[in-house]
Amino acid sequence: WHIASTHFLETWSDACAIDGTVTIAQPLIAPLYAGISILAMLALVAGEERSAYEVVQQYWKKTTGFNEDDVAFNTFWRTSLHDGLVAESVAAPTKNLKLDTTFLAGDYSDQKAKFGLELVIRSDASVLDGQFANNAWLQELPRPVSTLSWDHVLVMSAKTAQDYRIDVNEDGVQDRIVVNPQVPVVQLSLGDATITGPVLVLPGHPDDSITVTLGGGRTTGAVAKGIGYNAADVRTTDAPWIAQGARLLHKGRVDLALTQDHFVIKNDGRGLVRQATADQFKKNPEFAGLFDHLIRTKEADAVHGDDQVTLYPPQWDYSKGNQWGMVIDLSTCIGCNTCVSACQSENNIPTVGKSQIMNGREMYWVRVDRYTEESENGDVRVHSQPIPCMQCENASCETVCPVGATMHSNDGLNMMVYNRCVGTRYCSNNCPFKVRRYNFHKYTDDSTESLKFQRNPDVTVRLRGVMEKCTYCVQRINLARIDAKIEMRDLHDGEIKTACQQACPTQAISFGDINDPNSRVTHLKADGLNYTLLNNLNMRPRTSYLAKVRNPKTVLEPHPKPLPVHHGGGHDDPAPGHGPADASEQSHDDHGHA
Repeated sequence: WHIASTHFLETWSDACAIDGTVTIAQPLIAPLYAGISILAMLALVAGEERSAYEVVQQYWKKTTGFNEDDVAFNTFWRTSLHDGLVAESVAAPTKNLKLDTTFLAGDYSDQKAKFGLELVIRSDASVLDGQFANNAWLQELPRPVSTLSWDHVLVMSAKTAQDYRIDVNEDGVQDRIVVNPQVPVVQLSLGDATITGPVLVLPGHPDDSITVTLGGGRTTGAVAKGIGYNAADVRTTDAPWIAQGARLLHKGRVDLALTQDHFVIKNDGRGLVRQATADQFKKNPEFAGLFDHLIRTKEADAVHGDDQVTLYPPQWDYSKGNQWGMVIDLSTCIGCNTCVSACQSENNIPTVGKSQIMNGREMYWVRVDRYTEESENGDVRVHSQPIPCMQCENASCETVCPVGATMHSNDGLNMMVYNRCVGTRYCSNNCPFKVRRYNFHKYTDDSTESLKFQRNPDVTVRLRGVMEKCTYCVQRINLARIDAKIEMRDLHDGEIKTACQQACPTQAISFGDINDPNSRVTHLKADGLNYTLLNNLNMRPRTSYLAKVRNPKTVLEPHPKPLPVHHGGGHDDPAPGHGPADASEQSHDDHGHA
């Protein structure tokens, strides 16, 4: 049976946070499609016909002991709804767990021969166990590390693929640069059960192990039907998450939709991701700036010192207004893609489908690039870097637009005037960061009534032939500016939050007025860890990064790579694989990922 379920914003419920704080959730809208809530469904199964509202109220009457005292319960109920939490919520008891380390002393060299291939089953990073499988936003959202879209894969290491004679590429070369590669399809068997899916080799994956994800293989749903395999077919109650003895059988090849390729390429010296250990940071807190000296030529240093030369005259005076900027902390970014999904929701960004993703035509205004770094002992570290529009002061996109659709605002934003754009795509071609997106087709569904509810009315819905990009959520800036004008006051630091900043679970993104000497973003830009991408191009981006500082255990990383040394003038090339930008750069498609 398939029963129309309510969305969690369409029904009553309650929830408990990790610290034990409880909230009672009210519906924000009546069910659009006469759905039934999970609480009402469970009540029916239990033999009672009650609404979710009645179930929640009865539970809290019993919990608080106000069964007979309607006045006292009504006071508790209304207060809890008003405050957004249940006062004096009882925290869940804490359990202290001790790790059994006896397994560290064992010899597992014969595991492969004894147990065979290990199978690991995990929830999908976007659709979880399949409960969000019919959500196109989440199906298209690139998965962390793999950047896979619209599919489920069997993930393994390059060594495991070689051991099982699985050629990742047609010519059998494991590390050839391929955009949206054609990969092998295999049949995985565990006991009498089988699933079939494409293989994706990822750096850093454990050898002799294969990972599959739940959430695929749906037979119903306009979006979910036919995507991926059903990992539940090889899942048992005896081994729901990890099983031994999997077998593989080749079944052909298939194309995957990836937004970025993943194998290790040696650092080319541009310093995109800069990093150091905590000990190195203590010795040199401003290590991030060393790399800029290394990529300068001897002539530039000898003639001009540290001043960047430009043909542009000073164009904008920000002394009497705001000047917006953003800082992204790479130490706290975990590459979860929440910022990508939040931006899509806020700015009415359409999904484009697997075929368009394979053509390099994803529409996301912010992407999360992945870089893999291979150490001398073969360990692989993955680095994540969100890439929105850099909002350059010397913006190369603005100088090439023949119709003035790309403009510079008086508060420092690179704007897009949609009704001027004629689709030349010169701006995208001239952007070194490749953060502009073009509507090659009419991706937006403007006829389905229910979809109109999901769109932000403060943001224009773009159609075919229009270039679009991140604008630091200019609609939020303008709304806050209007509120401040009505109240006859200045804007407060932190009053404006971009969608990506608001949604970031680790608070890695900071946004504010860099004209305000007391703003958080101003202090971060003055930090010794602060740096900008492709600084040698003199684009003067307003989006900058805090270099990554790691604190590894010496037993895991006894010999961290040394930082570069700047000797004053001149060009000191870092040794191969060394430097604060040790992250190996990925290959990208001709759509233009930097």
